[in-house]
Amino acid sequence: MRTLIKNGTIVTADSQFVGDILIDGEKIKAIGVNAEPDVDKVFDATGKYVLPGGIDQHVHFSFVYKGSKVRGFETSNAAALGGTTTVIEFVNQVKDKGLVESLEDYKKSDAEGISMVDYGFHVVMTDPRPEVIDEIPKLAEAGYPTMKLFMAYKGQFFHADDDAILSAMLKGKEAGVTIMVHAENADMIDVLTKKLIAEGKVGPYYHAVSRPPVVEAEATRRAIYLAELADAPLYVVHVTCKEALQEIKDAYAKGQRIFGETCTHYLTLDESDLAKPGYEGAKYVCSPALRTQEHRDALWEAVDRKWLNAVSSDHCGFDYAEQKHMGYGEGKSFADIPNGAPSLQHRLTVLWTYGVETGKISPSRLVDLYATMPAKTNGLTSKGQLAPGFDADIVIYDPEYRGVISAETSAEGVDYSAFEGFEQKGRPETVFLRGEVIVDNAEYVGHKGQGKFIAGEPFGAAYKPED
Repeated sequence: MRTLIKNGTIVTADSQFVGDILIDGEKIKAIGVNAEPDVDKVFDATGKYVLPGGIDQHVHFSFVYKGSKVRGFETSNAAALGGTTTVIEFVNQVKDKGLVESLEDYKKSDAEGISMVDYGFHVVMTDPRPEVIDEIPKLAEAGYPTMKLFMAYKGQFFHADDDAILSAMLKGKEAGVTIMVHAENADMIDVLTKKLIAEGKVGPYYHAVSRPPVVEAEATRRAIYLAELADAPLYVVHVTCKEALQEIKDAYAKGQRIFGETCTHYLTLDESDLAKPGYEGAKYVCSPALRTQEHRDALWEAVDRKWLNAVSSDHCGFDYAEQKHMGYGEGKSFADIPNGAPSLQHRLTVLWTYGVETGKISPSRLVDLYATMPAKTNGLTSKGQLAPGFDADIVIYDPEYRGVISAETSAEGVDYSAFEGFEQKGRPETVFLRGEVIVDNAEYVGHKGQGKFIAGEPFGAAYKPED
């Protein structure tokens, strides 16, 4: 099957120009002007942008809170509708199982034959026994070149202390496994949470009070020091505040290989959302907490100037009516509210509407943030770029569309949207997954199980300078 996309404004991480893209089977064969006409199908993209399919390196399809699970890969068509063609899911190591075994079991039970976009995995080490640390190089061999550790959540089975983080960094660098951290000081949070609850301050707003910027900044600095001691790279997920950002900038200026991402909700929402009337603020409980406008401004500058190199969704599909209400009622508090918000479907449109359309970032910078650098960081060598030989994961984006984001029109499978009522400028009109149309006229036309596992290569972008 040979397909031609013609006359679109092709956007890469480096440039944009009007041209054609020739797809042959699952791959991009050629890019240029007046590409060869011998094709089976033609898509006229005149007046539209042609982007690489997005890589969302931070999604949660398996998170369980007090026995209640988020929506899983059965809702991954939401990614496709949002122009994301590859997702990378966090999978917890299972008690008494190894790292690779935990990933392989999850892949077979929860993703294979279900996912509607391509996928990869980060493992979350929960049991840092010496034999588990020694297994880290096997992750790279199996196509899992990233591992995440939680500095937050004191008392939870997935909390990692400095010993575990440093040991993982030392072992990971041998095989090119990038260590990621959720950087929040667990002890600070624990003390503040207990104090607030004792004072009767239990509503959703106090989630942010229990996790002020210093909590994130301290943990970020500590992780950077651990990486310096190990002489290893570090990736800090969901950076939210200017203080943590400054720690990353300072380390990078000293020559350390320190990278970070932020997320769409930290760029567009703030702590006032947690104070909405009634219990509405529970919808916005996520960790780290939402910040104020000054932090949002700093984050926009950071993604524009490459101090942060990705914008992910941190999608976490808990319902509001039941699951988010686990923190409501007598004896309950903000500490009982499941963390996270649904945001998978609207990452690209939020970035376009509130980044590109407002002049905060260019279309090329958007491409780098939502596709190209996430692919490089995670070793996805066939993804994230519009170039011959790469997978034909392509988005035709209509910039003239006008709409409003709503849970009613979302495929995320939950009863609210973190961006409810937000203006939307533009939308993914047509989306290709490895050369096959999975979204047509902004409607999902793919099928369950169409996505496949994409193995990552070790020694990703955190180990070497950008190309």
